[in-house]
Amino acid sequence: MVLHKFGEKLYSGLVVTMTGHLKDIAESVEAAHGGSFLEELNRKWNDHNKALQMIRDILMYMDRTYIPSTQKTPVHELGLNLWRENVIYSSQIRTRLLNTLLELVHSERTGEVVDRGIMRNITKMLMDLGPSVYGQEFENHFLQVSAEFYRVESQKFMECCDCGDYLKKSERRLNEEIDRVSHYLDPRTEKKITNVVEKEMIENQMLILIHMENSGLVHMLCDDKYEDLGRMYNLFRRVTDGLLKIREVMTSHIRESGKQLVTDPERLKDPVEFVQRLLDEKDKYDKIINMPFNNDRSFQNALNSSFEYFINLNPRSPEFISLFVDDKLRKGLKGVTEDDVEVTLDKVMMLFRYLQEKDVFEKYYKQHLAKRLLSGKTVSDDAERSLIVKLKTECGYQFTSKLEGMFTDMKTSQDTMQGFYGSHPELGDGPTLTVQVLTTGSWPTQSNVTCNLPAETSALCEKFRSYYLGTHTGRRLSWQTNMGTADLKATFGKGQKHELNVSTYQMCVLMLFNNADRLSYKEIEQAAEIPAPDLKRCLQSLALVKGRNVLRKEPMSKDVGEDDAFFVNDKFSSKLYKVKIGTVVAQKESEPEKQETRQRVEEDRKPQIEAAIVRIMKSRKQLDHNNLIAEVTKQLQSRFLANPTEVKKRIESLIERDFLERDDTDRKLYRYLA
Repeated sequence: MVLHKFGEKLYSGLVVTMTGHLKDIAESVEAAHGGSFLEELNRKWNDHNKALQMIRDILMYMDRTYIPSTQKTPVHELGLNLWRENVIYSSQIRTRLLNTLLELVHSERTGEVVDRGIMRNITKMLMDLGPSVYGQEFENHFLQVSAEFYRVESQKFMECCDCGDYLKKSERRLNEEIDRVSHYLDPRTEKKITNVVEKEMIENQMLILIHMENSGLVHMLCDDKYEDLGRMYNLFRRVTDGLLKIREVMTSHIRESGKQLVTDPERLKDPVEFVQRLLDEKDKYDKIINMPFNNDRSFQNALNSSFEYFINLNPRSPEFISLFVDDKLRKGLKGVTEDDVEVTLDKVMMLFRYLQEKDVFEKYYKQHLAKRLLSGKTVSDDAERSLIVKLKTECGYQFTSKLEGMFTDMKTSQDTMQGFYGSHPELGDGPTLTVQVLTTGSWPTQSNVTCNLPAETSALCEKFRSYYLGTHTGRRLSWQTNMGTADLKATFGKGQKHELNVSTYQMCVLMLFNNADRLSYKEIEQAAEIPAPDLKRCLQSLALVKGRNVLRKEPMSKDVGEDDAFFVNDKFSSKLYKVKIGTVVAQKESEPEKQETRQRVEEDRKPQIEAAIVRIMKSRKQLDHNNLIAEVTKQLQSRFLANPTEVKKRIESLIERDFLERDDTDRKLYRYLA
């Protein structure tokens, strides 16, 4: 027919015949009742597809020659178009098909079992008829109905569930929709339907969920609800600003609870407990960020900035962290494995990084290290050195050079003592002396307080002085009696003998009782020449500490007064032969001591600020006031937070000393003078 020029007749005949046939099919589909409607439609569709293949094969010549030359629709496509127009778009079928599909989806959502196979075939038919058909006839309506369904469901859940349960239900719904798509919808629908569930179930309820009373985010954080937190993180990650909201609430909660922790007067009574609480808090949130929050960097940064914020609210944090280290290195790490020691030190370093005033920590650390080394109280030299290496890595050589010098002095002193006894063999029988020679610059500066040493020891001290100055030229020795200790052998009333471990000051007081039975406070003060506050503390620990009271005093009262009298306690007894008599010490600094340390820190900062200003101006040649302050603050922030007023004073001082000059016209501009 094509060769005889009847192509047109053949083509239009095909259209008419097929249209008539499809109209009959539409009627038989319309006549199907209830559940058989989709089955009938599916059966007819399969028949139509088979018929279409045969027709295309029979009319292959027309398909290849006549249709391209006349630009008509190819046979297969024509068959699909006619099916669409006559069956799918039939007024009786169109709405019924959509409603049936949506009802089945709804039934499945409410827990009924549906025939997924038939659903898959029907949605595939819509996709085969062209992407727009699937979208218009099903997908758009499906998404609208779903949004409404989840809007209602989210309200219902909100009324009856707590946050954890709500999130579980949302997660389950999300997984159900993904599963549904994989079974019988177009894969491209997945993104759209999950967006609907996320918007209705999560995004629109986000703030209510986070702030839900007794079960929201803060409750989860307080009770370490890892599973719920992980679920919240994974669901909120899907919506705009979801993680931002979690982060904001978490940050404000950590800051608030941290602030209470560092400003609670009860907590400040015990520095070691205070720092331990900080470490526990940090561990807790590290765990939350590592596990439920997937080690998210932005959460880690938020945690760090929160800790930095509240640790620096308490001006005593540097001192307390140093006291914590002191406690651990004195006794807290006994019997602990090397790895655990490292873990503890690393945790301390982490808190140290948050400190803005690292130089204040250094001051206290130096004082505490000195006491540990001189009293031989450190648990392990390795741990001490390990911490110094960590501080060096963190802050550079200047920070630790003096600390390393302290260790060197201890080692050198041992060698010096061997040399001293080697050159004085005759000293073997009497009292023995161990001297630690400390380099002035390396150790915390101590006021040079002397006291009257007993004759037996002062003779020894003189011998050591002449030996030391004989072997080293150009050095001066000054005794730091306030830092020393002594071991005394004592015999009490009924002949009970003990060895007393005391401080140098306590030794000076006790030795006076070899020549007197009873001494007044004034007599002791005159004979020993110990500064009054130290003497009072010393007498308190000798006379008023139960089980260590080798002296008695009259009248018996808790404090030492200037009119008190003291005598040896003949009835003193102890189960131990060696009795250690501590000095009554305040672990934390008293107010005046604190002021003094603060002042020393401020003084030490001045040259550092000046050095920074000179360095910056030397490279920049000229700079305006605000930029200079900003640069100086930035350069010094690894050590401390520079106070702008102090920086300004240092600039003035450098101008007076002709390091810098002000510009003649712009007073805020500085120039460097080489």
